[in-house]
This record gives sequence, C-alpha cells and structure tokens, in this order.
Amino acid sequence: MSHVLILGGTAEARDLAARLDAQGVPLTSSLAGRVSQPRLPVGPVRIGGFGGVAGLTDWLREHEVSAVVDATHPFAATMGAHAAQACSSLGVPLLRLARPGWAQHPDAASWTWVGDHVAAREAADEVGGTPFVTTGRQTLHHHVDAWADRPVLVRLVEPAERPLPAAWTVLRSRGPFAVADEEAIMREHGVTVLLTKDSGGRYTEAKLDASRHLGVPVVVVSRPARAPGVAEASDADAATTWVLGQISD
Repeated sequence: MSHVLILGGTAEARDLAARLDAQGVPLTSSLAGRVSQPRLPVGPVRIGGFGGVAGLTDWLREHEVSAVVDATHPFAATMGAHAAQACSSLGVPLLRLARPGWAQHPDAASWTWVGDHVAAREAADEVGGTPFVTTGRQTLHHHVDAWADRPVLVRLVEPAERPLPAAWTVLRSRGPFAVADEEAIMREHGVTVLLTKDSGGRYTEAKLDASRHLGVPVVVVSRPARAPGVAEASDADAATTWVLGQISD
C-alpha cells in the first residue's frame, strides 16, 4: 500500500492532504510543532522534528513511504534540505510544493529586495521612523539589540521567544488580513517602513497593498535557495496529480 508523507504547516499542505484523503491515498502530515495551536489537516498528523536527515531517513524507511511532498513554508530551507538528502538516499520521489512568491506583484519593482534580515534592518534604518516587522518571531533576534530603544511594531502569531524591548509594540494575530485593517494599523502606529519576507500567498498580501496606498516603503527578504533538482509544483492541484502519478507507477 502506498504511503505519502506531507511535510506541512501551510495552507497548501492542508489543501493537498484534503485532496489526497478524498482520493483514498494513505498519508501522514508532519508539522514542526512551532505553533501551539496549528490549523490541522485532515488525516493522520505527526508533530515534531525527525532528528535530522538520519531520523527522517529512518522514518521514511520504517513507514514504507512511497512519495514525499515538501509543502513547508518557503523559508523552511533546513527541512527542505533534509528531505532532499533523505529521499535521495532511499530513492523516494520528492516534490516541492510552494506557493508563488511576490516577485510578480505589481509593486515588486518598487520594493527594496534584500538577501537576509540584517540587510533588511539596514535598509529600514535608511528610512528611519517606526518599522513594521512581519517576518516572524524567529527573526527578531536580528533586530532586538540594534533597535532596543526604537519604536517598532511587530506582528506575531505566537509569543516572542525572548523578552522584547519596552519601546516595541507587539500585535498577536493570524491572517488573512484585510487591506483596510492593515492601513488602519499602519496609521495608528505611525509606520514608516514595512519589513516582510517573500512568503507569497494571499493570507498576508494585504499589507503590501496597504503600504502602496499609504506611501510606506517596503523591504522584502528574498526566499532562501532550495535543494537543486527537486520537482516543483505551485498549487495543490498540480501536487495531487504528481502524487497520483508516483503511486500508480
């Protein structure tokens, strides 16, 4: 019997799990466990890391996995690299399912694109004022010391991993967001520059349109490089077709 592993945690992963479950495909969705109350997909779910490449390889072998779909967040490069190594060692087909980034957004050419979070902070420093940081709690350590006494607006899904400066304001919420709401937040807090990363998708895209409406500069951290030679799909429909093709061979 075929068994598909979905490395998930994204809307695309949940969509794929629902489609495969409807087709009667045995599957397991794996979540990293970094969110306390994640949106769970249909079907069996495991939560937590595998223990590196060796642990993932053992899990694939033990559960006789016939195909793997890496549908993790576009910035989860380590998990993607581990999946590529483990699947290559066992000859298990691997697909990368990732939503398109924002490079084709109508305003993309006007944004400042950078390669990492330190460069994003430096670009924000050139603007001055109050940055709106929407790059996730695991990136905040790049800014805490440099901006300890600066007003900063931060939006998080989960609580910060360490105490944040008293001058900072933290919003706890999860998308999708509306453009009008994003504009209201930026006005209320006097935001002068938006820091984001090229996550793509529509859940958090509203802040980009709000920034255009308000004339707020945008700094975008580009996606990290992924393992070469891995098949790719941009939506759950294409990923479903790929999976069905693999398990029917």
